[in-house]
Amino acid sequence: MAYIIPQSLILIFALFSLFTSPSHSADPDPLQDFCIADLKAPISVNGFPCKPSSNVTSDDFFFDGLIKEGDTNNLFKSSVTQGNVLAFPGLNTLGISMNRVDLAPGGLNPPHTHPRATESGIVVRGKLLVGLITTANVFYSKILTAGEMFVVPRGLMHFQLNVGEEKALIFTAFNSHLPGAVVASLNLFGSKPSVPDDVLTKAFQVDKSVVDLIKSKFGG
Repeated sequence: MAYIIPQSLILIFALFSLFTSPSHSADPDPLQDFCIADLKAPISVNGFPCKPSSNVTSDDFFFDGLIKEGDTNNLFKSSVTQGNVLAFPGLNTLGISMNRVDLAPGGLNPPHTHPRATESGIVVRGKLLVGLITTANVFYSKILTAGEMFVVPRGLMHFQLNVGEEKALIFTAFNSHLPGAVVASLNLFGSKPSVPDDVLTKAFQVDKSVVDLIKSKFGG
């Protein structure tokens, strides 16, 4: 039977993430109490323009988007529910965001990077292999269970694989309101327009038929 993390522990983790020192934030420090994003306005260099204070309500400071379990009926048997500024405008300019990651048995959050943020995460349920690769091409990994935490330095390739027999759940936090995600397989083999076959055959040292097969999996 899987161990379920007490709600109090999840709350402590969330509060710790929110009150991390701004000096360690990947995003510029805000110059006002808040800047609720006006998502209808064009994004500026480091955030959206502020919603007029007269239009701000209590709801702008709360978000329930991470409550619902994600749909894992897909190629990777995993789901990432994002809690960034695009979903929660109250995060605008604050240098913080969170995601929910659901993984079915055997599910994979595929190798990816976050170009604008360091990631920390806590396993709430399940048994996961968490791995990361450094710029020196060194692979670090460990199998984690409920209550254990991990960190991935900004920009490093990493993944989570459910190696247990039950569903797994992770909550992750980022020091950016819009950390971004570069998923290696999707970016290389599913981009629009497609990456030239010559680039991929040389990069992976395989025949064009192999590249075409992989592209067919990702719509490239």
